[in-house]
Amino acid sequence: MRLLHFLAGGLISLAVWGCGSSQPEVKEGTWRATLTREGNKLPLLLEINKNTDGKSYSAFAINGEEKLQMDSLYFQNDSLVIPMQLFDAKIVAKVDKDRMTGLYYRVPNGIIAGSLPFEATHGENYKFYPKGTAKASRNVTGNWATTFKNEVTGDTTLAVGSFRQDGSDVTGSFLTPTGDYRFLTGSVNGDSLYLSTFDGSNAMLFKAAVQSDGSIKGAMWSGLKGYKTFVAKADSAARLPDATKLTFLKPGFDTVDFTFSDADGKQVSLKDPRFKGKPVIIQIMGSWCPNCMDETNFLAPWYSKNKDRGVEIVGLAFERSDKPEVSNPKIKRMVSRFNIEYPVLLAGTNTDEATSKALPALNKVMSYPTTIFIDKKGKVREIHTGFSGPGTGKYYDEFVADFNGLMDKLIAEK
Repeated sequence: MRLLHFLAGGLISLAVWGCGSSQPEVKEGTWRATLTREGNKLPLLLEINKNTDGKSYSAFAINGEEKLQMDSLYFQNDSLVIPMQLFDAKIVAKVDKDRMTGLYYRVPNGIIAGSLPFEATHGENYKFYPKGTAKASRNVTGNWATTFKNEVTGDTTLAVGSFRQDGSDVTGSFLTPTGDYRFLTGSVNGDSLYLSTFDGSNAMLFKAAVQSDGSIKGAMWSGLKGYKTFVAKADSAARLPDATKLTFLKPGFDTVDFTFSDADGKQVSLKDPRFKGKPVIIQIMGSWCPNCMDETNFLAPWYSKNKDRGVEIVGLAFERSDKPEVSNPKIKRMVSRFNIEYPVLLAGTNTDEATSKALPALNKVMSYPTTIFIDKKGKVREIHTGFSGPGTGKYYDEFVADFNGLMDKLIAEK
């Protein structure tokens, strides 16, 4: 099982507000929860365990093979709060024995942008159907050439669905040119397909049906307002555009250059001695970006293992605010949670204008993350747009193999 802990917040504790109050109790084990939007129920699984001190608790969101530790739980007045600070989200719910009821909030920069009704039941360990009750008449295992459509704007996005079905249980993801939809899990019942994922930032529900011609037609609800329809056709050869061809240097450039400050205010430049004569990986990212966290969960331990081979990584964080007092605490929290040993710099906001100003040599930053590979002579050798995370199975394995092959080559060069 691949366990990702990028939401880990250190010691998890429950705090009681009010003098003389007794220690609240939350039942340990699995809680089946739902978020409700426009009459649709998006199911998610939470696991809550008491820590070794016998008083505090830890909580996890479960997405198939993925186990995400949430931020510090605490009680405020009579409600349990489960914050997800990196993703500007939180759950606030009242606990009554086997039930929780409340709201899931999005709170960018501390301001409530919207909410969805939240409810949970203790002891239920399924998403869409209790074990043995779904009866699949179709099998969606394989690759699917997929087109998502925004019904309001008419914009379309090409994607590749990659799924594995065992009985009625389905796991997999949709890959797009700018990143994947992470760990999707669900069921096939009859000819209907149901999938969902929840990681604090992403809250996605997919409902679809296999058509008589074998294609799949359905819809995706994401977050507070996102909605797209999609059509998918079975295609074992379905592939995305080459991720190394989407972002490139403008004519006349053969490298990039920058000077930004880290979360402690120390300026770091690509011209600094620590980078001279070494291959350098530049990670364009943001603490708010789940796909960036997936990449960081790969890069941080890779750097720890390989830094003595003469290689460097530097992260350029494009945050929702360019104010250091707002964004630096988020960067520090991310650095701590991932045990990042390479510098992460506040480069600006995640807007086209800010990225163009920060990195004028690039045609455009179209995806978070985007990864730039520089050789020992300071020349850009490759730019990789997006990231196929561990939820994509073989595509993640292919990325890891290609990454290691390229870095072995750059490190070996004289």
